Amino acid sequence: MKVIEQILSDAGIFPVAGVDEAGRGACAGPLLVCAVILKDAFAPELAPVRDSKELSESAREKIFDIVIEHALAVSIIEISPQEIDERGVHAANLDGMRRAVQGLSLVPTYVLTDGYVIPGIGIASLGVWKGDQVVHAISAASIVAKVTRDRIMRKFEGIYPGYGFDRHKGYITAAHTSALETLGVLPIHRRSFSNIEALINTTH
Repeated sequence: MKVIEQILSDAGIFPVAGVDEAGRGACAGPLLVCAVILKDAFAPELAPVRDSKELSESAREKIFDIVIEHALAVSIIEISPQEIDERGVHAANLDGMRRAVQGLSLVPTYVLTDGYVIPGIGIASLGVWKGDQVVHAISAASIVAKVTRDRIMRKFEGIYPGYGFDRHKGYITAAHTSALETLGVLPIHRRSFSNIEALINTTH
């Protein structure tokens, strides 16, 4: 399954970083980007690692600890809603990926990213289609990013009760839309997103 990592390993290319994000499509809360270098991508303990979207919240929490234990280096970048609004989500995401790689305590020899090539990192890299499903290091990064972001969103429910951030994590649902219409737009909402922009325009 993890063919790309095996090819790199067989060629003696190490360390390899996997990079992924969480929260790209949400209309509230930060975008989280993570880079992970695993000690051994094929360690049996990492067998449960897969795309974070395929795992339950409780399973992700458990696997998060396994990833951290078996990582040589982890870098997490949090991108605010304000930065997303100023730069656009795609540009902010790419810059977050660069910053995540640069923030690693160990310089990788090769970088594998989910979907997008990262321009300007000065390291050999490859954007992998559905990388979070076929590259262990990217799957690991997706889990760390998702768990970290979910924890942030659960805290926001305590700060802004009634929006349901602990359930929908800032993505648009019927309940989230209803809360927005009743309680209004918050500082953690991404005002450049069409649904939030429309709500702001109808209240002014």
